[in-house]
Amino acid sequence: MGGPLELDGLTRRFGPVTALDGLSVTVPPGQVVGFLGPNGAGKTTAMRALFGLTDLDDGTVFWKGAPVGPSERRRFGYMPEERGLYPNMLVADVVEYLGRLHGMGSLDAAAAAAVWLERLQVADRAASRVETLSHGNQQRVQLAAALVHDPEVLVLDEPLAGLDPTGIDVIGDVLVEQARAGRCVLFSSHQLDLVEDLCESVAIIDHGRLVASGSVDDLTTSGPRRLAVRVEGHRDGAWARSLAGVTVSETPGGEVRLVLEDSADSDAVLDAARRAGRVTRFVVERRRLSEVFREAVAR
Repeated sequence: MGGPLELDGLTRRFGPVTALDGLSVTVPPGQVVGFLGPNGAGKTTAMRALFGLTDLDDGTVFWKGAPVGPSERRRFGYMPEERGLYPNMLVADVVEYLGRLHGMGSLDAAAAAAVWLERLQVADRAASRVETLSHGNQQRVQLAAALVHDPEVLVLDEPLAGLDPTGIDVIGDVLVEQARAGRCVLFSSHQLDLVEDLCESVAIIDHGRLVASGSVDDLTTSGPRRLAVRVEGHRDGAWARSLAGVTVSETPGGEVRLVLEDSADSDAVLDAARRAGRVTRFVVERRRLSEVFREAVAR
């Protein structure tokens, strides 16, 4: 479909506040990339910069190896966190209208709008005013508007916010389909468990700087060994707290998560668990993305 989307050294200052501080991120075609960071990290500013909606003090956005300008942005689809729809328009009309703004003819825009509203399971609301839709259905319509012109790059700011599980599944499936078709897909979210399921790679930023990036597999399998252990009758992990080279990191729902130093013996951990009671779970686990995120931001 095309080359990568590249944010190269993006810098943006608002008076004394530096929102972007030499930020560089690459979004390869064919991947869903999660764009993560705490509130105020600069994610929305970076996304707005992709579309020329905020000026940059330094840095360049590239696509397919060339600087991005107005003609390239016509091949981008954008879903802002704040509503970008006209509340008094009918759903089908607003999606068609936004398709026409991207240069589509009326018939093509109407046909594409109908396809995406059906795919996103809001076709039954096509003749409703946007303002009458629930938050979740407005999210679906907003995504239809971002997709109607068949973009090659998708940039989505919190597309999963406020959705029920069905809505998350529908939108998540569409994002994966778009990536598999060779498009660049970048989306931000605070729902790290969902990001872990959907994304092949992530970029984590804090104070406008990139603090960690890479494939989800690489990031979550790096670092010390981790075990998840469940011992009947011992929900707090007290049996593991005196073991050499072992740290109890979490005890969710009676399952103890342990971090092992290089010197720690996993067989000794299993023996200690058996002495404490009946062991119903003992598995090697990779880090959760939430752990990676916390460590990266803390640094």
